[in-house]
Amino acid sequence: MADPRLRHDWQLDETEALYRTPLFELVDRARAVHCREHPGGEVQLCSLVSVKTGDCPEDCSYCSQSAHHSTHVARQPMLDGDQVLEAARRAKAAGSSRLCMSAAWRQVDDGPEFDQVLAMVRGVKALGLEACCTLGMLSDDQARQLKEAGLDAYNHNLDTSRDFYDNVVTTRRYDERLQTLRRVRKSGITICSGGIIGMGESIRDRCAMLVELASFDPHPEAVPINALVPVPGTPMESLEPVAPMELVRMIATARIMLPRSKVRLSAGRTELPREAQLFCLYAGANSIFIGDQLLTTPNPDVSEDRRMLEDAGLIPA
Repeated sequence: MADPRLRHDWQLDETEALYRTPLFELVDRARAVHCREHPGGEVQLCSLVSVKTGDCPEDCSYCSQSAHHSTHVARQPMLDGDQVLEAARRAKAAGSSRLCMSAAWRQVDDGPEFDQVLAMVRGVKALGLEACCTLGMLSDDQARQLKEAGLDAYNHNLDTSRDFYDNVVTTRRYDERLQTLRRVRKSGITICSGGIIGMGESIRDRCAMLVELASFDPHPEAVPINALVPVPGTPMESLEPVAPMELVRMIATARIMLPRSKVRLSAGRTELPREAQLFCLYAGANSIFIGDQLLTTPNPDVSEDRRMLEDAGLIPA
């Protein structure tokens, strides 16, 4: 029997009205859902390693790794397995329970590099960590191979709404992103998918993305919410930082619509005051990335994050 608390039929007008609810009322609603579904006060700690950096053929307007933009990021070929396992050991020692391995590819190609990724997944799992990858588009067979290697989760963000998507990316269609997510789900790997706010999108665009994510049955197991980090050399370098309370609203709305998902407070935390980060955690975020860098953008110091969680009485997990 379907759980009535898990909806997959959210409507856009309804979602926008929810997002625009007076802030304290919205957060109170989100907090009630959060406490009901995640009563232990645990916050999942994740780490991220770039196993292949730069020279990506996609033209994502926010991304420092796109070959279409002139940024500070230098191309880095594929890391070898020992380098990734050392990064995994450091992540585990810092308290992470999950390592996400990212490669700047448009899509996965069969061959030696994909075989290396499969070996990395097996190695990370052998260390007792959850393994996540973000590698671009996948075929059904590649998703199957990743599952057999032990992959727990696959990250493939929607980024934004269908209507705003062409303002962000032109080298890939929105439906191709959804197709990859369906292949991941079919393989038995859990889905990690969210987006970025602060790219010039409207509130309605933000809500439309959440409606799309909530339509998945089951819901994505993890939903990263990123604030744009403007990178010099990208088309979005001059955009103003998103207001902290907009991030709180986005997280609170996501928590209400996706009650059992991990809502991950992701990129952009270095621009947030500590109090705003705590407010995001109070409103429903229960996962963060730790480590001083997220691929090519900065992230708070691990010791700062540990103090923040300890001061809030939250439990790293």
